[in-house]
Amino acid sequence: MSDKITAENLLNTLVETISHAEHKKSVSFFEEEKPNSVSSQFNRLFGRQKPVHHLLGGGKSADVLLWRNKKISAGVLTGATAIWVVFEWLNYNFLTLLFFALALGMLAQFLWANASGVFGRKSSKVPRFVLPEDFIVNIATAVGFEVNRGLRVLQDASCGGNLKQFLLVVVSLWAGAVIGSWCNFLTVMYIGFVAAHTFPVLYERYEDQVDDFVYKFLGQMRNQYQKLDSGLLSKIPNGKFKGKKHE
Repeated sequence: MSDKITAENLLNTLVETISHAEHKKSVSFFEEEKPNSVSSQFNRLFGRQKPVHHLLGGGKSADVLLWRNKKISAGVLTGATAIWVVFEWLNYNFLTLLFFALALGMLAQFLWANASGVFGRKSSKVPRFVLPEDFIVNIATAVGFEVNRGLRVLQDASCGGNLKQFLLVVVSLWAGAVIGSWCNFLTVMYIGFVAAHTFPVLYERYEDQVDDFVYKFLGQMRNQYQKLDSGLLSKIPNGKFKGKKHE
């Protein structure tokens, strides 16, 4: 169908949206400032109308990512760094640490249960740790939803009949494989975790400069894509593949 969204159309839409938001911001600069116009402050990247905190969910997780409470955010980032150092630099095995932790937990419960007899005190109830079923179900549901969404995107690209989109997805997967060959899965996860705790807060603080940079970058990327499209991608057929009919 001619209505299909191609990569070039999507890129043009993003640039037009950003330029429209920038135009509105420049026009409003010469207008009289309205004290109650709060939404005009959030006509930012990709035409968004909401603050970064709201886009990240607006809950405790957004507070942690945006460093609303520096002690909690620093503690979370320090804990992730400690886990990465233990597994990556010290070369500890996950099963080894798991079994050591379970052994220490059993030792603590054993001492708790038998300390009353040794010191002549009344027996006290030993605390037991149980993971709630809803917690496990929610994690499994969230992971399953994200996996199915990723599989749906890949299958749409492979079965949609658009060769350009298919090649772009294959090149992206190849780039991901190359990055994965440079570092292991744990390091990639740690880099993503650190990025999630640094990029949002930096963007919230310097969003004007970032918006201007991204606007210029997308404009240059669109020009490069048009050159590539006119020289190479335009020769690739967009229609669905049809096999020859055999009588």
